[in-house]
Amino acid sequence: MSDSDKEDLKAKVLRLGDLVPYQDGGIVSRMVVFTPAGTITCFAFDAGEELPEHTAPYDAVLTVLEGEAGVTIMGQHYHLAEGDTIIMPAKKPHAVTAVRRFKMTLVMIHA
Repeated sequence: MSDSDKEDLKAKVLRLGDLVPYQDGGIVSRMVVFTPAGTITCFAFDAGEELPEHTAPYDAVLTVLEGEAGVTIMGQHYHLAEGDTIIMPAKKPHAVTAVRRFKMTLVMIHA
């Protein structure tokens, strides 16, 4: 974890997309909030990068900050663009693919 990742972000005005840079051929993530009740994580995906199909124990709320993504939930495909949000249900298979470079936030509520 870099020093910038350890920075306390509370009581600051944030532009969430600015917290994660694009990396050629990769995915960059940064945890913004981590509590027992839930997490908020920002991601930057290079074009064509993906999180392969998996499940999570909690509902996950994905919001596209910029760019375009493909989301598949239980075999159903969705196209998302800047400002779009989708809720991926707990314990249901889902995947995320960068149609072109994109940034997103992922909110998981644990309680």
